[in-house]
Amino acid sequence: MDYQKATNIRPEEHHVSREKRGKILGHGKSFKGCTIWFTGLSGAGKTSISFALEEQLVSYGIPAYSLDGDNIRYGLNKNLGFSEEDRRENIRRVAEVARLFADAGHICLCSFVSPFTVDRQMARGVHERSGLPFFEVFVDTPLAVCEQRDVKGLYQKARQGLIKSFTGIDQEYEKPEHPELVLKAAQSSIEESVEQVLGILKEHGILSNFMMENNNHLNGHASQFADGNDLVVPELFVPEHKVKDLLNEAEHLPRQEIGTLDLQWLQILSEGWAYPLKGFMREEEYLQVLHFNTITKGEDRINQSVAIVLPITTPDKERLEGAKAIGLYHKNDLYAILRDPQIYYHRKEERCARQFGTTNKDHPHIKLIYESGDWLLGGDLQVLKRVKWNDGLDEYRKTPNELRSKLRELGADAVFAFQLRNPIHNGHALLMTDTRRQLKQKGKI
Repeated sequence: MDYQKATNIRPEEHHVSREKRGKILGHGKSFKGCTIWFTGLSGAGKTSISFALEEQLVSYGIPAYSLDGDNIRYGLNKNLGFSEEDRRENIRRVAEVARLFADAGHICLCSFVSPFTVDRQMARGVHERSGLPFFEVFVDTPLAVCEQRDVKGLYQKARQGLIKSFTGIDQEYEKPEHPELVLKAAQSSIEESVEQVLGILKEHGILSNFMMENNNHLNGHASQFADGNDLVVPELFVPEHKVKDLLNEAEHLPRQEIGTLDLQWLQILSEGWAYPLKGFMREEEYLQVLHFNTITKGEDRINQSVAIVLPITTPDKERLEGAKAIGLYHKNDLYAILRDPQIYYHRKEERCARQFGTTNKDHPHIKLIYESGDWLLGGDLQVLKRVKWNDGLDEYRKTPNELRSKLRELGADAVFAFQLRNPIHNGHALLMTDTRRQLKQKGKI
């Protein structure tokens, strides 16, 4: 059906490509805009799944927005009722709005009963003509379950004849014949349904493995936007309520004692300084760092010039091979559990040559590398507690998130930072003095 009434108009081409929008939105090289259309009976669970999915997508850093049937009728479609003609216009308007969201690089989530096949096909066509992905998701919940839920009391009113043409009672719901996904919401939790939809998005390249892995390694600390639009840096600490269970589990795991240098690296990893690393490097990450000074995850390449690895000896290797998880201890104190371990050869000469430009063992750190174990142990970390050195300086060792919070508290609009290896060096003293002078001139202190 052609709804066009206006004449003497023509479509104008945007100057900004979808690929450029994708890069600006942080999607790497690909465009992620699409629409997911949830259809099903009233009370099937469409909105609950859509809102939970929206929350999950935003935690990945993917712009997403849910268009809900009731919400839309409070604003854009407040002048429409529930006649067949009004329902068709309702879906047409929503489809056009969803297309705009998708074209802007968002994942638009639409939750509408949309009982008629022709209307859903129209919504799909709106997207296909614009070259935008459209995923129809049938939330297949039995009528009896929907009636039992009946949160709004609509089914009861329909049975009493107070509501006419109510879908499922006196108006037929035309089930989708070829949806991209069918959700049996009465048999699955909301979380399980969300995972199924994420699987479709991953399968079609909307979500990359990199995004999925980054979210999964947060160990319960979901990435979120903090005040000031700063993205919270993911940390590797387990939630407090899980610590006891992991302590009990560790009693039955093989142990690996780590040295002071290893504990320092564990601290760096756990606090998020080496994000997006999820733990000590596996071989693929290690080789990427040696050869390219980066870590490649999916479409994304992250600068990383230093190998963060855990050396072990040959007896350790023989003892730990085949383990699914390993407890990491320092001076008999458990700090972390390393999951899905990988043991691989420690290419010491290549590591030193590529990182330092020399293999001369008179260099103190090169000497340490050559004296360390002949094997490297990589894997994901679940860290049970903060590393403390009890040297009177622990209170000044802030995590990235703590530093950001402190800087916001101070109202800092710029930060000048430098590393002091020798605190009494005249050059460092000059930098600190001059920085203070400039800040005072600007009225910052």
